Amino acid sequence: MSHTIPSTTPGAGAAGTTQSGTPKKAALASFLGSAVEYYDFFIFGSAAALIFPHVFFPSADANAAIMSFATFGFAYVARPVGAVILGHFGDRIGRQRVLMFTLVLMGAATFIIGCLPDFKTIGWWAPALLVFARLCQGLSAAGEQAGASSMTLEHAPDNRRSFFTSWTLTGTQGGQVLAALVFIPVVALPDEIKYGIGWRIPFWLSAVVVLVAFFIRRTLHEPPAFAEAKKHHQIAKLPVADLLKLHWRDVLRVVCCAFIAAVSTVFGTLAIKYAKDVAHVDGTVTLWLVVVANIVALGTQPLFGNLADRIGRKPVFIYGAVASAIMTPVFLLTLESGMVPLMFLVSVAYFSCGYAAANAVWPSFYGEMFSTRVRFSGLAIGTQLGFLMAGFAPAIVTAMGGTTAGGWVQISIFTGAICLIAAVSALTARESFKTPTAELGSR
Repeated sequence: MSHTIPSTTPGAGAAGTTQSGTPKKAALASFLGSAVEYYDFFIFGSAAALIFPHVFFPSADANAAIMSFATFGFAYVARPVGAVILGHFGDRIGRQRVLMFTLVLMGAATFIIGCLPDFKTIGWWAPALLVFARLCQGLSAAGEQAGASSMTLEHAPDNRRSFFTSWTLTGTQGGQVLAALVFIPVVALPDEIKYGIGWRIPFWLSAVVVLVAFFIRRTLHEPPAFAEAKKHHQIAKLPVADLLKLHWRDVLRVVCCAFIAAVSTVFGTLAIKYAKDVAHVDGTVTLWLVVVANIVALGTQPLFGNLADRIGRKPVFIYGAVASAIMTPVFLLTLESGMVPLMFLVSVAYFSCGYAAANAVWPSFYGEMFSTRVRFSGLAIGTQLGFLMAGFAPAIVTAMGGTTAGGWVQISIFTGAICLIAAVSALTARESFKTPTAELGSR
């Protein structure tokens, strides 16, 4: 997996040597790291929809579901803070070191969640501790995708950046598949076991996959672009200050484009609740919908990444946003039809062939807006501010009545609005797929 590509980073020639990138190894490390991080992240989402209202909140409280979804959203509050901190160090000391830290933090927080006592045991301290662990998950996730995307983009050859960086987000789909597969047998358990020790097992299992990813990621070296910048003392002293001075328009653009991530939480978390409470679809079926759609996305996202290397980032991203807006009401109404084969067909069309286009392309699309000096910070801060919309989408739409009869209208309007904002923001960006890596983010 050590395929080498000559670097186009400025300064290599002056130094008398040619550094080389390892795009395949970087893509593999990003895939595995993202899979581990988002396995942890998505098992929390599944538990927030199906388990936590019964475990961490008073059973008689009608707002237990809203409060449970709110704990899911708290991670997105920590993300902007984590983005500033981790972005600073990612641009100062290196991508690889920060990525090691995010991996360990996510694994520790997830394992601790599996050990927390329930509401019956310690009362409101239970959800308070759950929120604290969730904040740690959010802090970790703030640096994961930005760091992995920056590292892979800077290792990749100029004409394959979108393809290789698409594997970072394909890793998140792999994590979601694994999370759903682990939760399927949990949902099938008798209530006494499911709400007792059963739901804890997926959280404890994260320790195993964290160890595997840790030993793989620790062997990856810094990308040539960053290594050369550090060698020639071109590292920004205050990356965030430089970012806001030179790239504030790009940060704002990324924030608005990143609203598209709410489609994933609508599909993977909110739709599960809607299917269970309104359409009366068995929880196992809805989890399998998520599994199948994400498995197909494992294949379609690299294809969309490859397409973006040929025709550009903007058309692929905008297609993904528009397709998501159109398919959301179709998917929700299909859940009410009771026709299981149709549910699977539409879920694949919606997620794997629609949303997956924007999801695959954004690591290169956003990353190419920034220079090497501030790329980690720009990606981290811009995406995490935008992801706040994704984090609180389930709680917002649930409060609007989106999980009650006829709630497909509220969910569809909400999703359509955020997709429109993302598409219009993408239209204002410069197309960068033909720009050499060394010239990205230049003014």
